[in-house]
Amino acid sequence: MTFEWPVALLGLLVIPLLVALYVARERRREKFAALFTTPALLPNLVDASPRWRRHLPLAVLLVALAAMVVGVARPHADVRVKREQATVILVVDTSLSMGADDVKPSRLEAARRTARSLLDELPKKYRVAIVGFAGRAYVALPPTEDRELAVAALRSLHRAEGTSLGDAIALSTQLAQRQRASDGTTPPATILVISDGAQLSGRTTPAAAAAHAREAHIPVYAVLVGTEDGIITVPLAGGFQAQLRVPPRPDTLRMLTRATGGNFFTAPSEAHLRQVYERLGSRLGSKKQSREVTDLFAGGSAALLLIGGGLSAVWFRRIP
Repeated sequence: MTFEWPVALLGLLVIPLLVALYVARERRREKFAALFTTPALLPNLVDASPRWRRHLPLAVLLVALAAMVVGVARPHADVRVKREQATVILVVDTSLSMGADDVKPSRLEAARRTARSLLDELPKKYRVAIVGFAGRAYVALPPTEDRELAVAALRSLHRAEGTSLGDAIALSTQLAQRQRASDGTTPPATILVISDGAQLSGRTTPAAAAAHAREAHIPVYAVLVGTEDGIITVPLAGGFQAQLRVPPRPDTLRMLTRATGGNFFTAPSEAHLRQVYERLGSRLGSKKQSREVTDLFAGGSAALLLIGGGLSAVWFRRIP
């Protein structure tokens, strides 16, 4: 907690002084009472001693006074508030290996469905961008709040040769850094990669792209699609065809998430997607903000003053 006018806290020094004066007064009162009566006979004159209850009104009033002094100092506290703006970059692998049908109907279609499910869960004010990558990385959709455009961009993704995963992460990081919130700041961003994990081409290595994203404080999350049984058919010269095994390669995706502080998920199942939502929500859903909490202390001190006044009235009414 911080204070706008910390010098006002010097007023708290009055409280121990008041306590000392009260204690001194109580001692003088007892000595003064002893001059007019015998202390041993007091139990015969008073039905019951109020003990600690006699000091309760003053204690409440002192606490109220302390709250008033703190309120005058204009306290500020860090509180978590809901974010209104954030950027999510969906990076979808469109390489030839994503045509394997070991995940029905195909890996690419499974990636589209995973991205579509995430779109349905994101807050409406979050900007979403679509980045595809095969032999090169490209922006299928710049960051926007329009979910219909995002769905159309997902449908437009088509397979091609090559897998430039590092270039896709680097491009996504640049997109996120160019965004500006309504107050001129760069909103928080997250990259979600949906891929079978291969890196076969491109100018940027995944390690270099991860370092850049980490410096920008942008975590990379990854969802792996595909199984060890993945097979694709590729054309050969002379009209022949060949079948190639394309098992997923999770190591690269794991490195990306580990280096940037994200998370790795092994399959686009409902349970794993729910974890993605939760992780993204914990990072993007709220932020710390310094807010003045003077009203809390002012309201508390007013309530305590009323309580203290009420206790004092009750106490003095009971005195014969």
